[in-house]
Amino acid sequence: MRPIRTTTLALATLTLLLAGCGTEAGNGKGGAGDRVSPSSPAPTPTPTATGCTTRAELGATDSGDTVCLAVGDTIRISLDGTRSRPWKPVAVDGSGLEATNSGIVLLPGDASSAYKAVSAGQVRLSSQRPLCATETGRVSCKGIQEWWVAVEVK
Repeated sequence: MRPIRTTTLALATLTLLLAGCGTEAGNGKGGAGDRVSPSSPAPTPTPTATGCTTRAELGATDSGDTVCLAVGDTIRISLDGTRSRPWKPVAVDGSGLEATNSGIVLLPGDASSAYKAVSAGQVRLSSQRPLCATETGRVSCKGIQEWWVAVEVK
């Protein structure tokens, strides 16, 4: 009877530990809502007839969106991370955008970038971060939170 109690206790402990993985204060989407800001809510993106938005500033909650830009427009990305769950630098795959000054990243774990639309093309911007904290001595997991946005420059 003793091995059953030990197994049950071990399974219950493991379940509780895994349930706590990645539970930081915030909106659960990771990123933009992780830090509470007294500022006004972000403006609603403007949908176009093709289904993409014309938004100049993007955050973690915009993952999966398609953004349309005209040549000369600038897009800024600000992914709010934490020291224990840092965002990787934003990766660019495609043509039509050129990196420009995005300002200074003040907090460890954040990823910030800006791009100017220089020619017609399609680009995929992406980043990722650990789903759980990576601190020594804490529960961790191998999960990855991915962020990506498709950009069409016309």
